[in-house]
Amino acid sequence: MLTHDAALEWIARWDRQQEGYLPDREERFTALIDAVEAAGRPDPLVIDLGCGPGSLSARLLERLPETTVVSVDADPLLLGLGRAAYPHLRFVSLDLRTPGWTESLGLERPADVAVSTTALHWISGPDLAKVYAELATVLRPGGLLLNGDHMETDDTAPAIARLERAVHDRETERAFAGGRPEDWSQWWDAVAADPAFAELNAARTTAGADHHGSESPLLSAHVDALRNTGFAEIGTLWQRGNNRLLCAVRD
Repeated sequence: MLTHDAALEWIARWDRQQEGYLPDREERFTALIDAVEAAGRPDPLVIDLGCGPGSLSARLLERLPETTVVSVDADPLLLGLGRAAYPHLRFVSLDLRTPGWTESLGLERPADVAVSTTALHWISGPDLAKVYAELATVLRPGGLLLNGDHMETDDTAPAIARLERAVHDRETERAFAGGRPEDWSQWWDAVAADPAFAELNAARTTAGADHHGSESPLLSAHVDALRNTGFAEIGTLWQRGNNRLLCAVRD
């Protein structure tokens, strides 16, 4: 049985291992939530795409308590953690690569903002375009997509891309000079060894939650897909090295 307190401890451990890859993770969260707040409504409807255990969704509600957040992920274990830790959040089990996923969101009105952090790069190019096209159907005109992730520019500016990675690598080295936190694989190995997760781990094998296929690490892949699927202005709101907060405005 996964208790509330145990779930919070595991999510805190999740956050630490994520920070091993993103030492400025909290700064990116802050910039993203600033943008949600500045989008114009005191009570925005927000979709969190690839929400994991709800780290961003929880921070959104803490800062903007009038927000309605619909948190979407395909991983039953991460969703189980989120539901146990944050019972006030609404989690929806959906694979964004499945056509028609927006029909299961149960939205009462068009969304004001869709957010995502360190998730959409796992989706291959053709599927990414479909995800963005379907997302555009449930965002209001002028609504935002805010996507925080590592996005590379090797195809358009290779020299700058190398410098961006160097900036990120040096910041990581400074932040963890005393030792790195556990990594992604170590976190999942620890989860697998905990009997409290036995049922949720078993569910992962049939849920399509594992990362597979090609990825979409290039900034241009996201920009082109967004431009071709109903988004007008597209640009970077915040950046450090190759870590960006990409913003797109729906037509």
